Amino acid sequence: MQLWLSLKRVFAGFGLGALIAVPLGIAVGTSEGLRAMLNPVIQILRPISPLAWFPVGLAALQASEPASIFVIAITSLWPTLINTALGVGSIPQDYRNVAKVFAFSPWTYLTRVVLPHSLPYVFTGFRLGMGTAWMVIVAAEMLAGGMGIGFFVWDSYNSGQLDYVMASLLFIGLVGWGLDAL
Repeated sequence: MQLWLSLKRVFAGFGLGALIAVPLGIAVGTSEGLRAMLNPVIQILRPISPLAWFPVGLAALQASEPASIFVIAITSLWPTLINTALGVGSIPQDYRNVAKVFAFSPWTYLTRVVLPHSLPYVFTGFRLGMGTAWMVIVAAEMLAGGMGIGFFVWDSYNSGQLDYVMASLLFIGLVGWGLDAL
């Protein structure tokens, strides 16, 4: 049950982060002006600790469950956003020229050039973002309390059950490995 609750939060936060990161990454990767404007914001927000985001989420959302999902979303979206922008920005000039010669519509250009070329970058971002989301859930649940694998670790520590803590750490690592393989 603890694992199920944690995984639900991880997938909700990661999904929300991906829904923001992919379109924004495509926009940043295709527009030099947008990249110049948003890069400082991204570089300032990206390294902020997940623990620092939790009070912001709690103040804005007034409950620990949505605050935990917010923290996962805000910290897991950066790898996907940056990798997507990198993939889109690295489309070879020859591909762009061919799209111009054939007068591709924006939709055709997106589906026939941008997405096929940048998909490996997007999936790399997903993989890194999911790893971040899984690491963040433990800290978020320790702060939020209630239920979940992070809360279980903290509760076990407070109860003096270090064997449960160690078993949980191994379990967290195995699940993380499984999520990475997924």
